[in-house]
Amino acid sequence: METQQRKTTPYPNIPAFLESDDREFRDTGVPSTVAIAGHPIHPILVQFPISFLVGALLTDVTFWITDDTFWGRASFWLILAGLVGGIAAALTGILDFLRIGRVRKRTAGWAHLILNVTALVLAAVNLVWRWKNPIAAILPWGIALSAIVASVLGVSGWYGGELVYRHKISVIGDGNPDGP
Repeated sequence: METQQRKTTPYPNIPAFLESDDREFRDTGVPSTVAIAGHPIHPILVQFPISFLVGALLTDVTFWITDDTFWGRASFWLILAGLVGGIAAALTGILDFLRIGRVRKRTAGWAHLILNVTALVLAAVNLVWRWKNPIAAILPWGIALSAIVASVLGVSGWYGGELVYRHKISVIGDGNPDGP
Protein backbone atom coordinates (compact mmCIF):
# COMPACT_ATOMS: atom_id res chain seq x y z
CA MET A 1 0.00 0.00 0.00
CA GLU A 2 1.33 3.43 -0.89
CA THR A 3 2.09 5.87 1.90
CA GLN A 4 -0.43 8.35 0.51
CA GLN A 5 -3.19 5.74 0.72
CA ARG A 6 -2.56 4.94 4.37
CA LYS A 7 -4.70 6.38 7.09
CA THR A 8 -1.85 6.43 9.60
CA THR A 9 1.73 7.59 9.64
CA PRO A 10 4.24 5.34 7.90
CA TYR A 11 6.14 4.89 11.17
CA PRO A 12 5.17 3.06 14.33
CA ASN A 13 4.12 5.07 17.33
CA ILE A 14 6.54 4.24 20.14
CA PRO A 15 5.41 6.44 23.05
CA ALA A 16 7.96 8.48 24.99
CA PHE A 17 10.71 7.54 22.56
CA LEU A 18 9.15 8.37 19.20
CA GLU A 19 5.80 10.03 19.14
CA SER A 20 3.73 10.02 15.99
CA ASP A 21 0.53 11.92 15.45
CA ASP A 22 -1.54 11.14 12.38
CA ARG A 23 -2.77 14.74 12.32
CA GLU A 24 0.80 16.05 12.05
CA PHE A 25 1.46 13.57 9.26
CA ARG A 26 -1.50 14.92 7.31
CA ASP A 27 -1.09 18.66 7.90
CA THR A 28 1.18 20.91 5.87
CA GLY A 29 3.65 21.56 8.68
CA VAL A 30 4.80 24.57 10.65
CA PRO A 31 7.31 27.09 9.29
CA SER A 32 10.24 28.28 11.36
CA THR A 33 9.79 31.57 13.18
CA VAL A 34 13.38 32.53 12.33
CA ALA A 35 13.55 32.48 8.55
CA ILE A 36 14.63 34.49 5.52
CA ALA A 37 12.20 34.31 2.59
CA GLY A 38 10.58 31.30 4.26
CA HIS A 39 13.85 29.38 4.60
CA PRO A 40 14.64 28.46 8.23
CA ILE A 41 17.95 29.81 9.57
CA HIS A 42 18.62 27.17 12.25
CA PRO A 43 19.42 24.32 9.80
CA ILE A 44 21.80 26.64 7.94
CA LEU A 45 23.69 27.62 11.09
CA VAL A 46 24.05 24.14 12.62
CA GLN A 47 26.22 22.81 9.79
CA PHE A 48 29.39 24.61 10.85
CA PRO A 49 29.43 23.93 14.61
CA ILE A 50 28.63 20.26 14.01
CA SER A 51 31.44 20.02 11.45
CA PHE A 52 33.89 21.87 13.68
CA LEU A 53 33.14 19.90 16.84
CA VAL A 54 33.19 16.52 15.09
CA GLY A 55 36.33 17.68 13.28
CA ALA A 56 37.92 18.37 16.67
CA LEU A 57 37.50 14.71 17.54
CA LEU A 58 39.16 13.74 14.26
CA THR A 59 42.09 16.12 14.83
CA ASP A 60 42.44 14.85 18.40
CA VAL A 61 42.67 11.28 17.13
CA THR A 62 45.13 12.36 14.43
CA PHE A 63 47.27 14.06 17.10
CA TRP A 64 47.14 10.90 19.20
CA ILE A 65 48.33 8.81 16.25
CA THR A 66 50.94 11.20 14.82
CA ASP A 67 52.02 13.25 17.88
CA ASP A 68 52.13 16.26 15.53
CA THR A 69 51.33 19.44 17.50
CA PHE A 70 49.64 20.98 14.44
CA TRP A 71 46.67 18.67 15.03
CA GLY A 72 46.49 19.67 18.69
CA ARG A 73 46.35 23.35 17.77
CA ALA A 74 43.79 22.59 15.06
CA SER A 75 41.57 20.89 17.67
CA PHE A 76 41.70 23.95 19.90
CA TRP A 77 40.62 26.29 17.10
CA LEU A 78 37.94 23.89 15.87
CA ILE A 79 36.44 23.72 19.36
CA LEU A 80 36.50 27.52 19.66
CA ALA A 81 34.84 27.96 16.25
CA GLY A 82 32.33 25.20 17.04
CA LEU A 83 31.39 26.84 20.31
CA VAL A 84 30.90 30.29 18.73
CA GLY A 85 28.89 28.83 15.84
CA GLY A 86 26.94 26.62 18.21
CA ILE A 87 25.85 29.62 20.25
CA ALA A 88 24.56 31.33 17.09
CA ALA A 89 22.68 28.17 16.07
CA ALA A 90 21.33 27.79 19.61
CA LEU A 91 19.85 31.28 19.55
CA THR A 92 17.80 30.54 16.45
CA GLY A 93 16.83 27.11 17.78
CA ILE A 94 15.67 28.45 21.13
CA LEU A 95 13.52 31.07 19.40
CA ASP A 96 11.71 28.34 17.47
CA PHE A 97 11.46 26.26 20.66
CA LEU A 98 9.81 29.13 22.51
CA ARG A 99 7.55 30.29 19.66
CA ILE A 100 6.31 26.96 18.27
CA GLY A 101 4.19 25.08 20.78
CA ARG A 102 4.36 21.85 18.77
CA VAL A 103 8.09 21.64 19.52
CA ARG A 104 7.58 21.88 23.27
CA LYS A 105 4.86 19.22 23.18
CA ARG A 106 7.19 16.58 21.75
CA THR A 107 9.87 14.49 23.43
CA ALA A 108 12.03 15.11 20.37
CA GLY A 109 11.90 18.88 20.98
CA TRP A 110 12.99 18.59 24.59
CA ALA A 111 15.64 15.97 23.82
CA HIS A 112 17.05 18.10 20.99
CA LEU A 113 17.24 21.14 23.28
CA ILE A 114 18.78 19.33 26.27
CA LEU A 115 21.32 17.43 24.18
CA ASN A 116 22.41 20.57 22.32
CA VAL A 117 22.85 22.51 25.56
CA THR A 118 24.83 19.56 26.93
CA ALA A 119 27.05 19.52 23.84
CA LEU A 120 27.73 23.27 24.12
CA VAL A 121 28.52 23.07 27.83
CA LEU A 122 30.89 20.13 27.28
CA ALA A 123 32.53 21.94 24.34
CA ALA A 124 33.05 24.97 26.60
CA VAL A 125 34.59 22.74 29.29
CA ASN A 126 36.82 21.19 26.62
CA LEU A 127 37.92 24.64 25.45
CA VAL A 128 38.67 25.87 28.99
CA TRP A 129 40.51 22.61 29.69
CA ARG A 130 42.80 23.28 26.70
CA TRP A 131 43.11 27.06 27.10
CA LYS A 132 46.62 27.29 28.63
CA ASN A 133 48.14 24.28 26.92
CA PRO A 134 46.13 22.89 23.98
CA ILE A 135 48.59 20.05 23.40
CA ALA A 136 48.97 18.65 26.92
CA ALA A 137 45.23 18.71 27.52
CA ILE A 138 44.34 16.37 24.63
CA LEU A 139 45.21 13.06 26.27
CA PRO A 140 43.23 11.63 27.90
CA TRP A 141 40.49 14.12 28.87
CA GLY A 142 40.42 16.38 25.81
CA ILE A 143 39.93 13.52 23.39
CA ALA A 144 37.32 11.96 25.70
CA LEU A 145 35.35 15.22 25.85
CA SER A 146 35.56 15.56 22.06
CA ALA A 147 34.21 12.02 21.64
CA ILE A 148 31.34 12.68 24.04
CA VAL A 149 30.46 15.97 22.30
CA ALA A 150 30.49 14.31 18.86
CA SER A 151 28.27 11.49 20.15
CA VAL A 152 25.82 13.85 21.83
CA LEU A 153 25.60 15.90 18.62
CA GLY A 154 24.83 12.76 16.63
CA VAL A 155 21.91 11.84 18.89
CA SER A 156 20.70 15.44 19.02
CA GLY A 157 20.78 15.68 15.23
CA TRP A 158 18.64 12.57 15.02
CA TYR A 159 16.05 14.21 17.28
CA GLY A 160 16.25 17.38 15.17
CA GLY A 161 15.44 15.24 12.15
CA GLU A 162 12.47 13.81 14.03
CA LEU A 163 11.15 17.35 14.53
CA VAL A 164 11.39 18.13 10.83
CA TYR A 165 10.45 14.85 9.20
CA ARG A 166 8.03 13.28 11.67
CA HIS A 167 6.47 16.37 13.26
CA LYS A 168 6.80 18.73 10.27
CA ILE A 169 8.39 21.61 12.15
CA SER A 170 10.45 24.22 10.26
CA VAL A 171 9.02 23.26 6.89
CA ILE A 172 7.09 25.26 4.34
CA GLY A 173 3.49 25.02 5.40
CA ASP A 174 0.66 26.77 7.18
CA GLY A 175 -0.10 24.25 9.93
CA ASN A 176 -1.00 25.17 13.49
CA PRO A 177 2.22 25.96 15.43
CA ASP A 178 0.63 24.84 18.70
CA GLY A 179 -0.50 21.47 17.48
CA PRO A 180 -1.93 19.58 14.57
